[in-house]
Amino acid sequence: MAEIINIPSFNDIRGDLFVIEKFLSFEIKRIYFIKNGNGIRGGHKHKKTYQALVCVEGSCIVSVKKGNETSEFVLDEPSTCLLLEPNDWHEMYEFSKNSILLVIASEYYDKNDYIDII
Repeated sequence: MAEIINIPSFNDIRGDLFVIEKFLSFEIKRIYFIKNGNGIRGGHKHKKTYQALVCVEGSCIVSVKKGNETSEFVLDEPSTCLLLEPNDWHEMYEFSKNSILLVIASEYYDKNDYIDII
């Protein structure tokens, strides 16, 4: 099931540095982001892709369903990372104005990896 991980950060007068390393259980093959999301994104699960979601600007809500269990996660801090397993059905919505949701994936895009029916 999905879980929240706190991203290590280093803060000084030069700014805030957030580091994503050592806690991902997968090799990174794809990185993309959703800017100014509108409506519902996602609406699927995967056969083999693991993902890490970070709202680096603004906020959004991620609903995750696995079996009969549904959880909602608010991503509103760049220090919060939501890890998704392949069988985690997920939808992202309620994007704030000017939001940027960064997604780090274990696999390259493959339309055959998507399952869009629960």
